[in-house]
Amino acid sequence: YWSHDEQGILVAKSNIASCLAELGRDDEALVLHRRVHARMMPLFGVSHARTIQSASNVIVACTNSSRFAEAKRMLLEQLPIANRVLGEDHEVTLSMQRNVVINLLNDPESTKDDASQAERTARSALTVVRRVFGAKHPQTRVMESWLRDAQHKLETFGDADP
Repeated sequence: YWSHDEQGILVAKSNIASCLAELGRDDEALVLHRRVHARMMPLFGVSHARTIQSASNVIVACTNSSRFAEAKRMLLEQLPIANRVLGEDHEVTLSMQRNVVINLLNDPESTKDDASQAERTARSALTVVRRVFGAKHPQTRVMESWLRDAQHKLETFGDADP
């Protein structure tokens, strides 16, 4: 990459951050993904596919680092943008939907209402994933698993108040 090719440098940095995450170095990955996203916004604008992807990367990194509140905040902000710009069938939008479920289920402070929202989100996303990828696709299997997890979490709350 040339030093003037900021877009190429950001892609390379994002790839390095993903490698760090694969190595279990989640906090370092999060720092680098945040830096990339901070540069993507002024470079491309908030409604550009690259910026939305970089936001998704930050969300995943937050989730992996158990920073659920930050991930949820970003999801509330970014998911409507992804739906509007990319559409509900896009892989990044579906990934964000999955991350809504993951965050709601894995946050130790989650409530019965959170589990219920996770179940509704997983059910809705599963419908789209099946239509887009087919019933036997690995992404469909993953979403089916998250739906079962959401249903189980909801059952653990029983009749308790939210």
